[in-house]
Amino acid sequence: MASETQLLFIGGESVPALDGRTTDDLNPYTGGVHAVVAAAGPADVTRAVDAAHEAFTQWSATSPSVRRGILLRAADDLEARTPEAVQLMAAEVGGVAGWAAFNVMLAANILREAAAAVTQPVGEVLTTETPGQLSLAVREPLGVVAAFAPWNAPIILSARAVAAPIAAGNTVVLKPSEDAPIAAGLFVADVLHEAGLPPGVLNVVTNAPADAAEVAQALITDPRVRAVNFTGSTEVGRIVGTLAAQHLKPAVLELGGKNALLVLDDADLDHAVDAATFGSFHNAGQICMSTDRILVHQAVAEEFTAKLAAKVASLPHGDPADPGTVIGPVINPRAAERVAALVAEAVGSGARVRAGGDGAATVLDGVTPDMRVFREEIFGPAVVVVPVADDDEAVAIANNTEHGLTAGVLTEDSRRGLALARRIRTGIVHVGNQTVDDEPQVPFGGVKASGYGRFGGRWGIEAFSATRWVTIAGEHGHFPF
Repeated sequence: MASETQLLFIGGESVPALDGRTTDDLNPYTGGVHAVVAAAGPADVTRAVDAAHEAFTQWSATSPSVRRGILLRAADDLEARTPEAVQLMAAEVGGVAGWAAFNVMLAANILREAAAAVTQPVGEVLTTETPGQLSLAVREPLGVVAAFAPWNAPIILSARAVAAPIAAGNTVVLKPSEDAPIAAGLFVADVLHEAGLPPGVLNVVTNAPADAAEVAQALITDPRVRAVNFTGSTEVGRIVGTLAAQHLKPAVLELGGKNALLVLDDADLDHAVDAATFGSFHNAGQICMSTDRILVHQAVAEEFTAKLAAKVASLPHGDPADPGTVIGPVINPRAAERVAALVAEAVGSGARVRAGGDGAATVLDGVTPDMRVFREEIFGPAVVVVPVADDDEAVAIANNTEHGLTAGVLTEDSRRGLALARRIRTGIVHVGNQTVDDEPQVPFGGVKASGYGRFGGRWGIEAFSATRWVTIAGEHGHFPF
């Protein structure tokens, strides 16, 4: 447990909540208190927006080389703190060592990609019908950005929530998940502050779970906040998106998925088993991109399922602080109960447990469309295997969901895989790979109920900047009256 209360980070300083309230940050493996953090209320949100608003004018005018230098130093500093991050993620979110180290690596590269974007072109010259006129499309920062980061990939997703907005010249108020206030907020803020980020450019407000809706509403509805980004569940994303729209603010929403992995009859089954295991059970299945449904051609379905079940049954479970652990705990008892209920309901309706059950990594087959586990995002250590007659049925089932985040197609015929990929309605699809993949320079995001807008590369900069039309008259114009 941390020895001191973790405070809010506002205007470059660590400060308590105005009313002095705190909340416990729990260790999901032991159930004990990992840390005590400040519990912000709406007045604290206003303080944070005050600081961000005040810092905006100077930060937006800061030279590209200065912004780039801060982001690059932060990336190096973050990597240097990998051992600290591994311990933090084990204690705060139950993340195993490999997952935590990957969080640091990708987050550092997100900061580097944002640094590279700082000096990219920010506009273009347009054609014009007016003689002698110079017509420009210019991209400029928006102002204060409200950012929401989840607990499941806390260092990656907090870095992603703030990197592009800051690189584009905005200031940010970040609200991390109540389940990861340090790893999804305060830790990355500390790294950026130590790298030289000026006071007020990034502010972090942590809160008690009971206050989440009130704090989020205060942040989104503040008139000085000009854009919102949120990564999390579709349920909460609908609320955030609706609130932003009501106040005419653009939003980038990266939400849940019901992701399908297609295993075709020509797939290398040993490779497919390894890929499916990783896609389904990395971070105990608690990734928005996790493989929820494996759609396997009937000709190879039983062989594939038997091999998958054997591999999954061999995965070491337990203490995330143990370097040998592959599958750590889910984030909290509510999550464990929900996954157990999905599995139990399916088994009660005729599904078969091929591996796991009782809280262990679980493989199910014999599922039918009327089962919740077939339709709802699992977000835990369980996956269903569904035999399909042919490619057309696989695509139909993959698309038969409100979600549309990611998909994978495992085949040794890349032309066949690409043809199927173009028929799958997701924001992301991987031919020859499973569903979990990310790089900082790609347009990351989904369609349908998986959200809208894109993080990453130039798309992230575009999401957090506004296009203005600017003209310069080369000569005096003539007017009709």
